[in-house]
Amino acid sequence: MKMKHLKVSAIFLAATLLTTSCVGSFSLFNRVAKWNSHATGSKFLNEIIFIIISPAYAVCAVADALVFNTVEFWSGSNPMAQKIGTTEEVLGKDGRYYAVTTLKDGYEVKNPDGEVIRFVYDKKNDSWSQVQDGKKTEIFRFNEDGTIQANLQDGRTIKVKPDAAGVFETRMAVNGANFYAINRN
Repeated sequence: MKMKHLKVSAIFLAATLLTTSCVGSFSLFNRVAKWNSHATGSKFLNEIIFIIISPAYAVCAVADALVFNTVEFWSGSNPMAQKIGTTEEVLGKDGRYYAVTTLKDGYEVKNPDGEVIRFVYDKKNDSWSQVQDGKKTEIFRFNEDGTIQANLQDGRTIKVKPDAAGVFETRMAVNGANFYAINRN
């Protein structure tokens, strides 16, 4: 009788571990899909490649679902999603290209003139900082109550919610606007 209870307990434990709602980014699967969609210039040839390598999609989906997404769920980062050390050319709003390198703790941005700025995440403080010419300046931090503390260039700080109203309030504060509230009670 004890053996039956042990088997039932093992089945329930396995079911619990496999159904922990570890929905993640499916990075491995998406990498294969992205590569396949751009493998050649012909969508028909890409489809033939898809048919030939379709078992790889199944293997990647299972690996993501059972391993990488579970790691992402519990640790907060997916080992397959990180592109540490890679550099991408990003077109800025000014029409110029910037070299953005992914670092272990953030990003390094090099403008076309050669100036380098790093954006660094501090896990301990749950904050992002800018590092330029050796000087580190905190830009914002996530508060425990769900709000964000933004540090303005003039030294002031504001506490906003991470929603459309918070974005508007931050833009207004950065641009030097004044806020007025009317209480009509």
